[in-house]
Amino acid sequence: MRNGSLVRPASFAVRRAVEPWNLHEFHEGAGELLYGYARQMLTLRAEARQALDLFLGHLTGTLLVGASTIPGEYVLPALIGRFRERHPRIAIALQISDTRRIIQAVLDGQVDARVVGADPGNRGLEARALMPDELVLVVPPGHRWNGRQEATIDELRTEPLIVRATGSGSRQALERALEATGRSLGEMHVIAEMGSTSAIKQAVKVGVGVSIMSSRVAEDECRHGLLASVKLKDLPVTRHFYLVTHASRSRSPLCRAFLDFLSGEFLPIAK
Repeated sequence: MRNGSLVRPASFAVRRAVEPWNLHEFHEGAGELLYGYARQMLTLRAEARQALDLFLGHLTGTLLVGASTIPGEYVLPALIGRFRERHPRIAIALQISDTRRIIQAVLDGQVDARVVGADPGNRGLEARALMPDELVLVVPPGHRWNGRQEATIDELRTEPLIVRATGSGSRQALERALEATGRSLGEMHVIAEMGSTSAIKQAVKVGVGVSIMSSRVAEDECRHGLLASVKLKDLPVTRHFYLVTHASRSRSPLCRAFLDFLSGEFLPIAK
């Protein structure tokens, strides 16, 4: 998918590039061939401008950041605010989607960096662990387990379970944790798959079922008695959020500054 903000200027750059060949009718094949080069030219121009601004003592430009649901909604907003306090002339576009789609966006060059809830395991990407995230069992306030400290997997097997849709980092973490104990998600009583954590929280609140989600997501609701969290005694589900960039693509001065900022905030915690 092409970045909409680059299509028009990139198309103009392509037309200028083919002028020496006197192509009166713009050939589609030539356009496809040169489109990638035109995007690189525009990107290089933007990076040069950012480098000059940085040399002059201020950082400008727009940073495209991708994130999966949990870090995008519960971690990055505050960090973006602090980063902009340091560099008030910049703008940041935050794209939130599931882990799988955000990975593809980095590979395609649609975002400069991303933060997701699972290691992509892709040779074309560089991934650094930022911070740990614990997943807990969440039940409605009227559930018989409300007030309990722990529950077991065997007890959970009979409970109506709501899970995230395929492609989310939290689901991948849950599936890996179950596999480590010799079990699978197929053995659980899964009654629904939902595409957003917010939808799952609402379903749990009204008693549709229980769910396993990031403790960050349910923190406020548990504090106010709208949900209750229970640890799974024999199924510790802990994952990391990962900072992911393209392994070989050059990084703009703005992107490098943001990566350094995130590393300074979280890499000591990840170790």
